[in-house]
Amino acid sequence: MTTTTERGRAALAFGSVTLERVPEYFGTVHIPPQQFFPEVSQETWRDNEDWFAPDFLDPDSGTVRSALQTWVLRSGGRTILVDTGAGNGKERPYAQVWAHRRTAYLDHLAAVGVRPEDVDIVVNTHLHNDHVGWNTVLEGREWVPTFPNARYLMPARDFEYWNPVHRRVAAGGPHNQNVFEDSIAPVHRAGLVELWEDEHVIDEHLRLVPAPGHTPGSSAVLLDSGGTKAMFVGDMLHTPAQVLEPHANSCFCEDPEQARATRRELLSRAADEDALVFPAHFGGAGGFRVRACGEGFALAEWAPFAAPELTED
Repeated sequence: MTTTTERGRAALAFGSVTLERVPEYFGTVHIPPQQFFPEVSQETWRDNEDWFAPDFLDPDSGTVRSALQTWVLRSGGRTILVDTGAGNGKERPYAQVWAHRRTAYLDHLAAVGVRPEDVDIVVNTHLHNDHVGWNTVLEGREWVPTFPNARYLMPARDFEYWNPVHRRVAAGGPHNQNVFEDSIAPVHRAGLVELWEDEHVIDEHLRLVPAPGHTPGSSAVLLDSGGTKAMFVGDMLHTPAQVLEPHANSCFCEDPEQARATRRELLSRAADEDALVFPAHFGGAGGFRVRACGEGFALAEWAPFAAPELTED
């Protein structure tokens, strides 16, 4: 499945669709696993510690490691970005790990041959702070769209839910403060946002489907091309522990019961269809195949991506 582009980069080919990985951050998020995933059993952490570290657990601090990355799809002559990380210079008083960042994300995009003006579609799988940050950049004192020629596909239910006029009290606390104002509203004002519900067909190989629970509008991108399949599932999963224990939510899931049902449904589908699964935040190989195993699932095979380098500062 691995292929090499004209620039010598490793990419994955799914029929006529290619996939590349663009990193923004890989390191600890300064949250112990028992706090981030309170429903995962201690036995799962203990019995799998030998392979959860170093890609998913920091062996020194014992805290969760997470990747922020964009999946770059090229399909039908268009360039599509799936999720845009935390962004630079954002004020995040209740999510300090993503506050006032200064990363080389746009340089990393350029390294895979993507300039901001080249992007045709931006998919935000949901509208949390670490999925929409590079939607905008600061120009003078104004936040403006980073990708001026793109359609930004946002789930309508999340757009409504996170609009600050509704004063929502989120499951994980006020971690999403300022996000609508600096990373969503400016793109909407520019006329670049397309809100969708139920299902959205991107092209003959790609479509967006609802995957609610983590947030009301959480979604997944389904890829089907040349007899091969993949799923980009956002925050349905944050850790391999949730593959082994699919009932276990993160502390940021808005609707716990719905999140459990969605996770099990998509993992079952991935196992049945032999689809590669790409969560938003997996370090290491970034994606995997899954098989049913008793009441849960097991990781059957890792995607052929190299692990990202630690970038925390």
